[in-house]
Amino acid sequence: MSNIVILGAQWGDESKGKLTDVFAADADVVARYQGGDNAGHTIVLGEKTFILHLIPSGILRPDTVNIIGNGVVINLETLFGEMDRLQAQDIEVSSDNLKISDRAHLIMPYHKVVEQWEQMGSATKIGTTSRGIGPTYSDKMNRHAGIRVGDLLEFDQFQKKLDYNLETKADALQIGGPERNILLETYHSYAQRIAPYVTDTVAFMHDTLASQKRILFEGAQGTMLDIDFGTYPYVTSSNCTAGAVCTGLGIGPKALEEILGVSKAYVTRVGGGPFPTEMPPDLDEQIREIGKEYGATTQRPRRCGWLDLVALRYATQINGLTAIAMTKLDVFDTLEDLQVCVAYRHNGKQTTTFPSSLQVLEECEPVYETLPGWQQPLTEARTAADIPQRTKDYIAYVADYLDVPIPIISVGPDRDQIVQLGQPLW
Repeated sequence: MSNIVILGAQWGDESKGKLTDVFAADADVVARYQGGDNAGHTIVLGEKTFILHLIPSGILRPDTVNIIGNGVVINLETLFGEMDRLQAQDIEVSSDNLKISDRAHLIMPYHKVVEQWEQMGSATKIGTTSRGIGPTYSDKMNRHAGIRVGDLLEFDQFQKKLDYNLETKADALQIGGPERNILLETYHSYAQRIAPYVTDTVAFMHDTLASQKRILFEGAQGTMLDIDFGTYPYVTSSNCTAGAVCTGLGIGPKALEEILGVSKAYVTRVGGGPFPTEMPPDLDEQIREIGKEYGATTQRPRRCGWLDLVALRYATQINGLTAIAMTKLDVFDTLEDLQVCVAYRHNGKQTTTFPSSLQVLEECEPVYETLPGWQQPLTEARTAADIPQRTKDYIAYVADYLDVPIPIISVGPDRDQIVQLGQPLW
């Protein structure tokens, strides 16, 4: 049985949550391995819409165990709110189907204050979600300041670490922040609530591997937001690429048998940073409205662009993608012509290499190929025979350029709006 990594191949918001939910029907375990509640995975089930920020998307499948790994940073207020909302909608959330790493780090209320403090003093407006993700990862690397889930179960240790943080962050906390006594009271109650879920997830994952059960590894954000390989500094604070699965869950690379990159038929990104294929304002607005391109976490409008094959091939190489799932093809249903970026032009020369320099990327002009649109609705398609030939040609063009198969596409937000074009991964 193969294990599958599902990750974003663009700047996030590629419909990873939906794909994870679809594949979770045949998975024994779904595991998150990085990021925090800056993720917003939207799953539509009939009349119900679920937006998951921390809990893996497999939670909507009754026989799936869900793991929040050590590479994830956890805001307990967000986590408990998410658990309560799911339970209110008759979705089971228990220690049987949700397990949380004792090594995962906690996003504390003061991390949001620190983030605001840092942004006030910075000339670079990165466009973060302001959820304290970056300062939490900074504290993790600092080693003195990081607070882990397991520290809650040794509350004296938690208290010592809390005092250290309140003392060393005093300058930032002048602009506001929680009182020590309130924090201690709140987190003492949190410790009691989270205790049944806390697990040595490294041992659990290796037991699962030894049992040859099917594992789905669920990524957050996207490759182009990776702290090392994205458009730095306009990135997130964690590694979003395939290598993070190993460090974020404590497993070896041989466990990663299929790596599925999720890509829209176009590109979006939120916040600042260079975006070579950004559409002109009128078309940008049209695609945003058709595709409902607003952040699931922040509701910020997403910037829309034509499909960038230079960036997508870069993501393919970094992650070692074995397949791509292409989503939101239905958003293009009414367009007569479709542009696809096949190269960049910089200083009079063409290149198909994605630059590491932000300045160079800002100076790049996209080189487009124009492909014909299909101008007919895709939302009712359920089999390959239902897909127009021009849509198949568009998909084939992308697959040929990347030298990676595209065996699955999405033609709408619902769980059943999926079409298999090739051999199923499972």
